[in-house]
Amino acid sequence: MTTAIERIESPLEKLVVAKSYPSGAVAPRGLPLPVLWRDPHTVSPTQLAAYISHLERAVAEQPRSPDLRTCLGMAYAMNLDVYKSMDAFEIARDIDQTHFWSQMKYSELLYRLRTLPKAEVETLRAMELANNGAELMVGRRQLQEIRRLIREGTQKPAWTKSLRAPTVGLIMMSLILFTAFVMLKG
Repeated sequence: MTTAIERIESPLEKLVVAKSYPSGAVAPRGLPLPVLWRDPHTVSPTQLAAYISHLERAVAEQPRSPDLRTCLGMAYAMNLDVYKSMDAFEIARDIDQTHFWSQMKYSELLYRLRTLPKAEVETLRAMELANNGAELMVGRRQLQEIRRLIREGTQKPAWTKSLRAPTVGLIMMSLILFTAFVMLKG
């Protein structure tokens, strides 16, 4: 019987080759490219937990692999563990500053957290690292979406109305209730 982790295999995985990085780290063969699942509801929590533990063991064996760290960050993000995800992406970026997917997934996490100005800067940085048209296209799509959200005003609204009337009303209601309480008690 195969586990969910052993079962995961796609045509994309066959493209993963042993790749040398400037830091001396080697990307292992047979691990998925940084595309886990598109919809977090399509994977069961037990399958995700098993995948995370498998990736944590793999990272412990090869701590200098940005590919493994990026996959681990994506799995943490799927598990809604934002801090661990961000840490994994930042470590992957530190290991290899030219690694497109670690930079792209880091910027995507920022985009999903709606820190749009920083996500825009990090996406532009990822686009500079793109090695082919497909990677550049992924970056462009995300950048378009970020700029659309900024343009359409997904930012926090500005407080332009005075809060004087609601404050006065609250104080008056409090005084009335206090007076009624004192009269009923006394």
